[in-house]
Amino acid sequence: MPFNLGIVGAGQFAGQFAKLFHLHPGVADVHITDLIPERAARVATEERLAGTFPSYEAMLASPSVDAVAIFTQRWTHGPLVVQALRAGKHVYSAVPMAVTEDEITVIIEAVRATGLTYMMGETSHYNPATVYARTRIADGGFGRLFYAEGDYVHDMDLGFYEAYQYSGGEDWKSTASYPPLLYPTHSIGGVLGAWNTHAVSVSAIGVTDDRGDGVFDKDVSQFGNDFSNATALFEVAGGGAFRINEFRRVGYPSRKRESRFRFFGTEGSFEQLATYSVWQNKEGVEDVSEYLRPVRSLPTDDPSLEHIAPALRDAFVSGTAPVHDRSRLPEEFNHVHNGHEGSHHFLVDDFVTAVNANTLPTVNAWVAARYTLPGIVAHRSAQQGGARLPVPDHGDAPTSAPAPHVLEPRRTENA
Repeated sequence: MPFNLGIVGAGQFAGQFAKLFHLHPGVADVHITDLIPERAARVATEERLAGTFPSYEAMLASPSVDAVAIFTQRWTHGPLVVQALRAGKHVYSAVPMAVTEDEITVIIEAVRATGLTYMMGETSHYNPATVYARTRIADGGFGRLFYAEGDYVHDMDLGFYEAYQYSGGEDWKSTASYPPLLYPTHSIGGVLGAWNTHAVSVSAIGVTDDRGDGVFDKDVSQFGNDFSNATALFEVAGGGAFRINEFRRVGYPSRKRESRFRFFGTEGSFEQLATYSVWQNKEGVEDVSEYLRPVRSLPTDDPSLEHIAPALRDAFVSGTAPVHDRSRLPEEFNHVHNGHEGSHHFLVDDFVTAVNANTLPTVNAWVAARYTLPGIVAHRSAQQGGARLPVPDHGDAPTSAPAPHVLEPRRTENA
């Protein structure tokens, strides 16, 4: 039975996902709410949604809303997720899962206690490089995998200033200083989305910013952060390591590829740069660039992108690549916009399918914790001059299905 969804936050990505949720045959009515009511009203009108709610609390109190999709600012996710789960709603959350170890623990406890669906929408899980590496690991091409790298290289000058100004208002500089390692899922998720392991320890180095424009200034930052770039080296369970980079001041063409990955095994390796990708083994090199290259799903001057900084628009319009298997997706997603190298269609379908089938989504709470928690510890390591710290782990997701839940018969309600 299709379920009703409430979208929380009418920021720059909300409209793109609202359209996909609205089109999915597993979703019925879609409503939206935002702290700025005019933004919610605009998205509701543009995407022809069922309506708006005056507040998050009103949305959670509504018996006709079965699930929520949270697109608020990144440091707010943890408490909002728990609030929704305790109100009996399934939850799709934008990244990151949370910003503290305690918030992650509480989310996992709430998911376990309620049996409700929780999913984090990590785009790198469906990055073409991750999909390719996942396949080559499964077919044994790497031999024993022992090292990987994940980079999220997105310069602040390429659209991030505008994005923070849009969401942060007059105090935007206090939030634009968000610590890079507290937003680690684009790099970690691309590595662990292919490699079936988890981090057990980390040593990290942060680079103190020297731009002097009030961003990444400890005296201005609500996070007390002055790192604009950071690198972390993780030890993994079973032997081996992976390294991530989270760079916000970097001379790199983020429009071409803001997330990139490398994997090395005893029998094969895979490397990705800004414009090409190669598979390598002891016999030679195979250029797999075209197999991993997404096609554009929308022109960058489309009217729906009016509120998006031009430097960010490629992330909103990149479609699937030949490596992606679209056969599982609903027909309604054919010929409509995608984003983040083809991941948006798969993320929406993962969540909707999990709710309707009462199954664990791919990036469930336990996987989301493994994509997020290592970065939280890594930031603490960087603050301590690179001290090697243990990374806690919440274990694998339960092997059995969640506690049964039954969607109530559809009710209509003015909101």
